[in-house]
Amino acid sequence: MSEFEAALRTKVAEAGETLREARQAGHDYEIHLHSARIRDLLDRAAQHGVDTHDWIDSALLENSGLGH
Repeated sequence: MSEFEAALRTKVAEAGETLREARQAGHDYEIHLHSARIRDLLDRAAQHGVDTHDWIDSALLENSGLGH
């Protein structure tokens, strides 16, 4: 695993944890922010050919937009 991939994986894991915390607390805006951050990181990884299929549970990202 490259240093780039390791750094992205760590950032996704950290954002996933803060997303879980925001969900537990019912903070809709924070849920939106953390979900967007995760999607951005996953997109960046994909642009560089990094396989991210097992980095985060896709169910965690469902219904993460504002007003959902």
